[in-house]
Amino acid sequence: MIHIHHFDGCAPRPLAHYLKAIGVLRLVAEQADPEARGWWNSERFGLATSLDAEQLEQFFLHRYAPTPMLSPWNRGSGFFATKDRGLDPIMDSEAERFANLRTGIGAARTLLEDIADADQAVRLIKDETKVKGLSRAQRDALRQAPEYKARLAAAERHFKKLKAELIPNLRLTWRGAHRDWIDVALVLTEEGNATYPALLGTGGADGKLDFTNNFLQRLGDIFDLESHIGVPRAPAEQWLRAALWSRPSTAYRHQAPIGQFLPFGAGGANNANGPQGDSMINPVDFILMLEGVIPFAAHATRRLGESQAVRAAAPFTLSARGAGYGSAADSDESPRGEQWMPLWDRPLRLDELKRLLAEGRAQLGARSAREPLDLARAIARLGTARGIGAFQRYGYIERNGQSNLAVPLGRFSVPNRAVASLSCLDDLDAWLARLRRETRTQHAPARLTIAERQLGDVLLALSQHPDEPCRWQRVLLGLAAIERAMVSGTGFKAGPIPPLRPDWIAAADDGKPALRLALALALQQGTFEGADARWWNSLRRHWLPLDRRQIDRFAQSGTMGNTQLLTGPEVVMAGRGGEADAIALVARRLVEGAQRGQRRLPLQPGFGVSAQAADLAALIAGAVDLDYTLALARALMAIDRRQWRESPSAVEPPPDREIPDDAWLVVRLALLPPARRGASNVLDIRSDPAVFRRLASGDAASAVDIALRRLRASGIRTAVRAAALPASTARRWAAALAFPIDERTATRFLFRLDPARNEATTED
Repeated sequence: MIHIHHFDGCAPRPLAHYLKAIGVLRLVAEQADPEARGWWNSERFGLATSLDAEQLEQFFLHRYAPTPMLSPWNRGSGFFATKDRGLDPIMDSEAERFANLRTGIGAARTLLEDIADADQAVRLIKDETKVKGLSRAQRDALRQAPEYKARLAAAERHFKKLKAELIPNLRLTWRGAHRDWIDVALVLTEEGNATYPALLGTGGADGKLDFTNNFLQRLGDIFDLESHIGVPRAPAEQWLRAALWSRPSTAYRHQAPIGQFLPFGAGGANNANGPQGDSMINPVDFILMLEGVIPFAAHATRRLGESQAVRAAAPFTLSARGAGYGSAADSDESPRGEQWMPLWDRPLRLDELKRLLAEGRAQLGARSAREPLDLARAIARLGTARGIGAFQRYGYIERNGQSNLAVPLGRFSVPNRAVASLSCLDDLDAWLARLRRETRTQHAPARLTIAERQLGDVLLALSQHPDEPCRWQRVLLGLAAIERAMVSGTGFKAGPIPPLRPDWIAAADDGKPALRLALALALQQGTFEGADARWWNSLRRHWLPLDRRQIDRFAQSGTMGNTQLLTGPEVVMAGRGGEADAIALVARRLVEGAQRGQRRLPLQPGFGVSAQAADLAALIAGAVDLDYTLALARALMAIDRRQWRESPSAVEPPPDREIPDDAWLVVRLALLPPARRGASNVLDIRSDPAVFRRLASGDAASAVDIALRRLRASGIRTAVRAAALPASTARRWAAALAFPIDERTATRFLFRLDPARNEATTED
C-alpha cells in the first residue's frame, strides 16, 4: 500500500527547508523504501512511500543511520582538538547506527596524525612567547629573533605542505559513504588545488562554523549516544514532528549555529525583540538539511573557455547578478554566486533526482549558461523538461554584517512550451557582457549602473513572460536608457545597441499607435545621394555621436586609455522629451537639406513602413505619448536595415477610419520629401522651412497661411482658410512632421483637401 504524505515543514524556502525535503526523500529511499518518490506541490513537499506516518516517524527516530559527513581539512572540524564535543561522543558510542560515522572518523584520523604533530609543533613554538614572567619587550624581542622566526617559518611550511596533501590523499583513499561528502564539499582542479561550491561555504565551513562538527553535535542533541542502540532523547519526537509536519514546538535549541541556510534563525542584530537575538534552531532541521546536500555533487569546469580559471560547479550554479529582485545591489554580486533549486511537480525516485541534478546545467546556444539571465532564457526557450515546473533562486550574499546567507531572490516559473521569440535576445549577448564590464569599473557613474540594473530586471521579467509585447517594449526602453547614459560620456566603450533582427518588432507589437509610429520614425531615411550617403541618410546619428566610417560605432577621440566621445552638431536629439526631440530632428534635417541644395524635408519612409493616417490623427490629438514613442524609436533605430529589407516584420495596421485635422494636412503636404522618380507630379510641392519654424514657435496661424500659399502655387485648391491653435498644440503639430508618410497617404491627404482633383483623376 502506498501512503501519500505532505510535509508542511518542508517548503521551497528558506534553503534549509528545501534541503530538508531532499534529505527526507534521500534517507527514506536509501534506508527504508527504495521505491519512494517525492515532488513539490502547493509550497510543500510530497512523498509517496510504503511507510505510513507512524512508520515514517519511527524510521527517523530508531532506524536512521547518519551519513558520515566529515571535513578533516577544516580546523574547526574537531580533528585538531584533544577533546572534541562532536567527534569524541560518536567515537565512544557503541550504537550500530553510528558505525559509518566511526569508520569515517577513524579513516580521517589515520591521515591526520602527521598533520596533528606538525600543528602541535607550530603551537609549541608560538607558546614560547606566552611563558609567564616574560615582559612585553621580551616577548617582542623573542618574536623578532632570527632563530625563532626561522624555526616558526619552517614549522608552518611543513604544516601547510602536509595540509595541502591531505585532500588529494583523502580522495584517493576514502571509499564508501564518507566519500560522498567530499564530492559535495569540494572539487580538485587538475593542479590539485581545492575549489569550493557555494552551497557548503568553504569546504563545509562558513567562517569559523564547521557544518560537519555541528552535525555531530546535533546528533548528540537528538540521540543518547551513550546507549547501546542510540535511543532518541525526550524532545526528539517533538522536534521531528515540527520538522516534518510543522507541528508546534517549544523545545528549540538555542545558541546553536545553522550558518547560511536559515537566515531568520541565525540570530544577531535585530533578530528578536531586543537589539540582539540568539540563534534558535530545530536540531532535526539541521540534520535533515545536511543530509539533503549529498545529491548536489559538484565538478570542476571552465565556464568561459580555457583562459578562465577552473571553478567548482554545483548543479544550477551561476555567477551572481544584482537584478530581478527588489533589494538588488552591486554588493550582492559576491564570488559565491547564485544557485537555482529545481521544483518538480511529478513524483521522482531518488535515482531520477540524482540524474536531474547531475545534468544541472543549461546551454544557451553553443555556450553554458553563466548568469541568471542566461539560465532564464535557456529554460524559457526549452520549455518544461523532466517535469520541472519552477526554480527557486538563491543568492549567497553578505547580509547582517559580513555573514553569508542564502537569500531567496524570487521564483522562476518554467513555461509550458518553448518560446521562439526569446532568440531575439541573442543579439544582445556580446553587448551585455561589454556593458557589464563598463558598469563594474571603479569609477562607473551611478546613472549608468542604475540603468544597467534596471535593464537586467526587465530582461529577467521578459524571460518569464515572453509572449507579452509590453515586456519587449520595456526592454527597448531599457536599451534606450543605456544609450542615454552613454551619450553623456560614460560607458560608451561598450558601443551602441548592436544590430537587432526584425523579429523584435513582431515580439513588441501590441497593436497600439506608439509602436507603429516609433517604427516609422526609426526606419525612415534621408534623401541624400553621393559620397557619405549612408552617413547622411542615417537617422540614428541625430541621437548618437557615430563614426562616419562605421556608423554602428561611437565617434571617439583621444588615446586608448583616455578616450572621449566626439559629438558633432548633427546630434540634436538630447533625450529632453519626445516633442522636443522630434522638433529638433525636423529642424536639423531642414538645415542639412538646405546645405546640400534641397528645398524639401529630406526624410522619407523606410522600406515597407510609414506612419498611418489614423495613428497621426491620434498623435496630433494628444492621444499618443510622445515621450514613450520617441524612446521606443531611439532603440528601434538599431534594427538591421539589410535584414529588414530581406524579411520585414509585419505590423498590424490600424483601422483606416480616422484622419488628421485638415489644417495639419495642409502643413504636412507643404513639407514633403522630394518626389521619387516616376511618381505622380501632383505631389511635386515646393517646401518652405518657414512653415515648420512658425509651427515650432507656436504660431499655427502663420504656418498654415504660408503652407496654403505653397499649395495654391502648386495648383491645389482647398477649403481651409486659417487655423487658430494654442501654442502647445502647434508644437505638437510640428513634432508630428517627424513621422514620414508614403506617397499613397500623401495622395489621400491631397484628394481630401482638393476633392475636385480626386474627381478629375477618377474621370481620367
